[in-house]
Amino acid sequence: MSDIPAELPPSLLQVQGVNLQYHTRERRVQATHDVSFDVWPADRFVLLGPSGCGKSSLLKAIGGFLPPVSGDIRLAGKKVSKPGPDRMMVFQEFDQLPPWKTVLENIAFPLIAGRKVGRAEANERAEYFLHKVGLGAFRNAYPHTLSGGMKQRVAIARALALQPKVLLMDEPFAALDALTRRQMQEELLSLWEEVRFTLLFVTHSIEEALIVGSRILLLSPHPGRVKAELNCHQYSLADSGGESFQADVSRIHDLLFPPSSSPNLTSQALSQGSHYEQPTAHPA
Repeated sequence: MSDIPAELPPSLLQVQGVNLQYHTRERRVQATHDVSFDVWPADRFVLLGPSGCGKSSLLKAIGGFLPPVSGDIRLAGKKVSKPGPDRMMVFQEFDQLPPWKTVLENIAFPLIAGRKVGRAEANERAEYFLHKVGLGAFRNAYPHTLSGGMKQRVAIARALALQPKVLLMDEPFAALDALTRRQMQEELLSLWEEVRFTLLFVTHSIEEALIVGSRILLLSPHPGRVKAELNCHQYSLADSGGESFQADVSRIHDLLFPPSSSPNLTSQALSQGSHYEQPTAHPA
């Protein structure tokens, strides 16, 4: 019997040398510089960095809404050139749902409109994911009767009902109060345990990145460059007050904002924890 290990499966999403720009009235802005990373099936991959580092621009590019100036984005081996149902986005804004449709109709409508399934199967799938996010009792409610957190749950259910290859979430809990945000983080992780979808999640909260993610890509201040890729699969909400968790929050903060008096802090911090590693092409 051979002792040679089997080859790792190919990554689901490959981002290679991506440079992104966008235009304002005054000038052209370089959003990212030469960003590369890989996301494997069932990853919970977090893009973390300060405001203006290109996190949301990267998500838009992966969604097919912002073409790279240079570099390559591939999903399941196919080059990303336009939006598609294999990449569903959940935004920060609460009002993502047509107000004239019930909760169930909001979830089923993209399936019916895209002719992915018939109406009966669309409603069945909508019911399934509605119960997964804990809103089965609100199937006939209208969006204006729901809280912000409930609207986000519906948006997540609607996205997952389409069974995308990757779920893109752009700071989806940032506008929620602290208690609701914590509840939504817990529910997202619970849903992931059941469905095992692939998640690409943008946040500027270090704590949220450690809780939600299994891996984190750290981006430098504008323009966004890859600073490090970190493993954080060992953490959960229950660990957020722990000594190790708080120490890693401090280390990540120092990686993102190294004190000028310690120019080598990045390499020092990377060497302090076994789950800290330089950007790699292998899954955690």
